[in-house]
Amino acid sequence: MARERPGALPEPARRDVAALTPQPVLDKWTVEAAGVRAVEADDNVITMFDVIGEDFWGGGGITAKRVTAQLRAIGDRPVEVQINSPGGDMFEGIAIYNVLREHPQQITVKVMGMAASAASIIAMAADRLEIGAASFLMIHNCWVVAIGNRHDMAETAAFLEPFDKAMADVYVARSGSDAAVVAKWMDDETYMSGSVAIERGFADALLPADKLTKDDDAKEKAKQTNDLRAMELQLVSAGLTRSDARDRINRIKGTPGAAPEDDTPGAVDDLSLIGALAGLRDILKS
Repeated sequence: MARERPGALPEPARRDVAALTPQPVLDKWTVEAAGVRAVEADDNVITMFDVIGEDFWGGGGITAKRVTAQLRAIGDRPVEVQINSPGGDMFEGIAIYNVLREHPQQITVKVMGMAASAASIIAMAADRLEIGAASFLMIHNCWVVAIGNRHDMAETAAFLEPFDKAMADVYVARSGSDAAVVAKWMDDETYMSGSVAIERGFADALLPADKLTKDDDAKEKAKQTNDLRAMELQLVSAGLTRSDARDRINRIKGTPGAAPEDDTPGAVDDLSLIGALAGLRDILKS
């Protein structure tokens, strides 16, 4: 039975703060879910098998602009959204959620492998939500990398608080759980398996196992790309801007602007890149 869709979520007027996915979530997605795909798809299906937001390293990413274009192409018909994503930019996830909830026909969301962080917010736009038995729904508070003094940190915390509250309200509306319980789940960065997600009211039914498959090539590509995302996050945490961090990593890779490939001329191996990163971190600390 379709549920009443919750209201729109607030979107930030300022976008100089990016709400990201913590690296352990990316790692879990890489190991357990990155290659999971649907066996079949129709022309009314939107697939989200990537990070949320523009993806610098992979060249893709799921954005509100792209989802809007896909919905326009589908037209006034029911839509199926297949999700296997570790999340990404929480604010872009909120924008996608708002786009989906405005669609006039039923939206069925299928969590194929993982809907974590920003992707879990997108999943909440569903009228019906189905999840794989071995899949995960993960919820948490907005997570950012911020640099500055205590006044800057206080300002960032105040900026994030209303978004955490708005997300909690959506999770409460979907699950029917107590607001304090949902807030604790978010504080704890909670993973829910398929059966637990159904038990707690976040999902409606399990996906049959024969509707899922695994793409090993996609999983390996995700692992390579996530290694670069991890390095970027470490450098940003050490004090670099995202653009400076990306420039440094690309100089080490020897392939500016390129996603990792097996036969990329001039690219260094993983151990060399990790060693170079360690050197960069030592320089930044000095």
